Amino acid sequence: MVTEDPIFNIQQPTKLSLSIQIKVWLSDLFKRLFDILGSFLVLVLFAPLYLLIAITIKRTSPGPALYRGKRIGRSGKSFNIIKFRTMDETPQSYAGPRITAHDDSRITPIGRWLRDTKLNEIPQFWNVLKGEMSLVGPRPEDPEFTHTWPREVWNEVLSVRPGITSPASVHYHDEEKLLSNGNVEQMYLLELSPNKIRLDQLYVRYRSFLLDLDILLWTAMMLLPKVGSYSLPEELLFVGLFSRVINRFVNWFTIDLITTFIAFGFIGFLYRLNSPLNIGTLQAVILTFAYSVLFSGMGVVFGTNRISWSTANPSDLFDLIPSWILATSLAFIANLFLGYLPVELILIGSVLSLFGFISIRMRKLIILHFLERSLIFQKKSQMMREQVLIIGLGASAQHTAWLFEHLTNSKLFNIVGFVDNDLTKQGIRYFGSKVIGKWEDIPNLVQKHNVGLIILADYRVNINGYQLIKKICVATGARFVVMPDILASVNHLINQSSEKSNTNNIGGEKMDSKCIDCLAQRTSSIN
Repeated sequence: MVTEDPIFNIQQPTKLSLSIQIKVWLSDLFKRLFDILGSFLVLVLFAPLYLLIAITIKRTSPGPALYRGKRIGRSGKSFNIIKFRTMDETPQSYAGPRITAHDDSRITPIGRWLRDTKLNEIPQFWNVLKGEMSLVGPRPEDPEFTHTWPREVWNEVLSVRPGITSPASVHYHDEEKLLSNGNVEQMYLLELSPNKIRLDQLYVRYRSFLLDLDILLWTAMMLLPKVGSYSLPEELLFVGLFSRVINRFVNWFTIDLITTFIAFGFIGFLYRLNSPLNIGTLQAVILTFAYSVLFSGMGVVFGTNRISWSTANPSDLFDLIPSWILATSLAFIANLFLGYLPVELILIGSVLSLFGFISIRMRKLIILHFLERSLIFQKKSQMMREQVLIIGLGASAQHTAWLFEHLTNSKLFNIVGFVDNDLTKQGIRYFGSKVIGKWEDIPNLVQKHNVGLIILADYRVNINGYQLIKKICVATGARFVVMPDILASVNHLINQSSEKSNTNNIGGEKMDSKCIDCLAQRTSSIN
């Protein structure tokens, strides 16, 4: 469960499980190693540039080359952030506002250039090397401003090391230009700070190595003149180039490559048992790799890499067919000219590969479906869930069955079957469950299947039939609920709109008013 923060309009996370905590710990360890290596290389490789900037600052204005300011770091520990000095070293500079606007008179000429190019931030790589900061993380804030944060925001944002750059830094890369040289602190706290904190919270929750690479790439691109004027959408901040390429292409390409190797390797092995296969190992590897590239490439073209297969519907599998057909056709045509493999080996290998592609992508659905069909699992599952009996076989009954199968709390209920007075439909399977009896059989069905919930989902029943069904169901002791027929209600609204637009009602098809009145009466009597 999550809770809503009314101040920042953002969801608060729950306590992490042990497995997720271990994953986060390993991610933080790798992140720290990356920070050490990256900051060390930057400090060494650009040392001459740092020296040149420091000399220029000293010669153009009196005072030290470096500025040290108090900031709040991880777990609320304070540290001194290091920057190249960009302001005059005077008492008036320290007495001024803690937020700097673009037209601030305290900024020196060389300081303006350093701020525009972000070179004044370079010394912070020393903070990173010391472990006070990270390459990517929420920007360290002044203690005076952190005291205004709610406690839950403080705990979350300061749970990680602050960074040289962050999603908020990229989004507000021209922050100083957004502030006028008036009451900048109030403008910052009221207009910019809430959204920056929200972005920092999102970073803490979605942080990963790929996200850090994306932020570093965006930071570098924002320094370019033309790109820097572009306002980056939030979705690109958190799902950038590296995340998209790795998660949407490289991962599935690797899985498809392994699947293809197994499929063609298995078919090649069986083929060699009956007849010789004169092809070298290197050529076989190249051909298999090429087929994987073809299939994954076609998948990108047809958008299969943008499907969340863990939550996909079976109908989404048909999106794999065009990619598979094109990849197989190209492989078949190429083989006609090269003549490396027998035709039947390519065809059978491609079919087996397709079976592997589908099995890997829908593994959860396949395993779950297999378990649900097993007698042991069905018996155990039914004992744990509340038993539901549905009256009716129309569109409303179908809609009800779908809801109980697909909603988040669907695992709390088990549909034992349908009840309908049509004798020709008894024992037939509809919408995943059988018709197990008529109205008069409801008491026996409730006792036999330990039914706790009976749902009337048939708007065709008139008021007399409804009264009879209610009397039978209430006598069983099970809960009795009427499912409003949404489709009929929508059709009624459509017919009403049609009547308003066409006073003559030519060709209009209206729902029976008796059914509508019956539905209203049944719905009003649910409680």
